[in-house]
Amino acid sequence: MPLEDDIKQSKFSSEYQKASINILFTGSWLYNINATDLKNFGITPEQYNVLRILRGSHPQTMMLAEISSRMIDKNSNCTRLVEKLRQKGLVTRELCEGNRRQVDIAITNKGLSLLKKMDVEMTWQNTFENISKNEAKELNRILDKLRG
Repeated sequence: MPLEDDIKQSKFSSEYQKASINILFTGSWLYNINATDLKNFGITPEQYNVLRILRGSHPQTMMLAEISSRMIDKNSNCTRLVEKLRQKGLVTRELCEGNRRQVDIAITNKGLSLLKKMDVEMTWQNTFENISKNEAKELNRILDKLRG
């Protein structure tokens, strides 16, 4: 559906303004689809992001600052997110023996199993079936260029 129909606005001051609004609207749309999928697994999109980051470093542990720097939403309260995941048994937090100020964070086997199940059952990635692999590659190139 065209952006104009979705937001009930027929005119934009420029194609750049329309592109900006389209990116914000589409990002919110994807976030909401993702959040709905994740609710079935009892976690938030931000918690999912932390788990994916930790899976990527597994079996190595990570410090909180490392996780924070890799988060999609840089405004997320990573300390709170990690604690919620720890309470669910999906991650561990342990003081480093060599540096008592450092906390090592790791994904648990339960966390890895949950992500494996989610990889199969989550549907939000299916929203990209409307575009070809080459179109996805071009979209990634343009978005990278925009941020560059």
